[in-house]
Parts: sequence; structure tokens; C-alpha cells
Amino acid sequence: MNLLPTATSTDVQEQQPHVAVLPVGSFEQHGRYLPLITDTAIACIISQEIGDAYPVHLLPPITMSCSHEHAAFAGTVSISAKTLYAVIDDIRASLARSGIHKLVIVNGHGGNYVLSNVVQEANVDGPAVSLFPLGADWDRARDHADLVSDRHADMHAGEIETSILLSGGPSACPHAESFATGMRANPSDLLERSAYAEFL
Repeated sequence: MNLLPTATSTDVQEQQPHVAVLPVGSFEQHGRYLPLITDTAIACIISQEIGDAYPVHLLPPITMSCSHEHAAFAGTVSISAKTLYAVIDDIRASLARSGIHKLVIVNGHGGNYVLSNVVQEANVDGPAVSLFPLGADWDRARDHADLVSDRHADMHAGEIETSILLSGGPSACPHAESFATGMRANPSDLLERSAYAEFL
């Protein structure tokens, strides 16, 4: 899996896309097995699926965002909500100058609450920005994949995030073999490995 788009300027010129897709992730702890870049990888995997299905301009990810709730965990790096807002606003302005006036933000991190405000304000004069996936989208994905956990019990570093990363191949989840070995021994252990399990 390649987290970065590989299109050339010529590719974009020939495609003439009207919509850009921006993955937004985070750089935060995801337990013992999942990488710090989990949310970014998930946003990129989903964005790539969109790019494979539709003629969109696939952008590289924003890899750091609002992870302040994870500040106590080693490796976590955050930016402020106002910085994330400003970066997306600048990206939208740059896209508009090149003739692309619609943006889909693919959010891989639940703590990026400011993205709802970005969308709300951008759409005052008509549809310009959309946010995906929303809670209902995650619920449909869970049902489609026959996952055993629900959204509340599996809110971080659990079944759905691990499943998406494993679908992205070994480079997306470098500790997959260790994780899979542990899961074969005790499948119910998955939610106990969630970084939030102690709060449930």
C-alpha cells in the first residue's frame, strides 16, 4: 500500500478532475500493535478506494491533527484545531485557483471535531466540502464486515481499525503477525488491547 498519491501533473491535466479528496489522519498511539500513523493509513486506504472508483484528484494526507487526548502516550504529536482549520482552508484556496471547487475530506481520526465546522462554514453558499466517513458510514462498514464489536466498545485501536490496516497489506500494519498470533490464541482479547478498554 502506498500512502502517497503517485499521479503526475500530466495525469491530472488529462483527467481534469472536479473534486479533490483529502485524507486527514493523526500521529498518535494505537496500543501495542498498531502504528502511530494508523489513522492516516486508514484515511489513505479509504481515499484510495474512492480514487479507484471516481475521477478525483487524490491529495497527500494531513498526517498530524488534533490528538490532544493522547498527549500522555509516547510518540503522539498534535496540532491545534485552528491550525488544522487553516491548513484545510489554504488547501481549498489553492485547489480553487486550479479550478477544483469541491473537496471531500476523508477523516481517519475521531478527535478532529473541527472538521465538522470546516464543512459547515464552507457550505454556506452551496455544497463545496463534504466529510466522510460519518458515524452511519462506520456502522454500515461494521455490518458489512460482520464485525463483532460495536462503535462504542471499539472506538480506538480495535477490531475495525485493525481490519482496515490489515486489508492495506503488511506495510500498513508491520506488527500484523504478532497481532494475528495473539488473536488466534485468544480472539476475545481484541477489545482488551484497545487503548481505551480501561475506560469502558
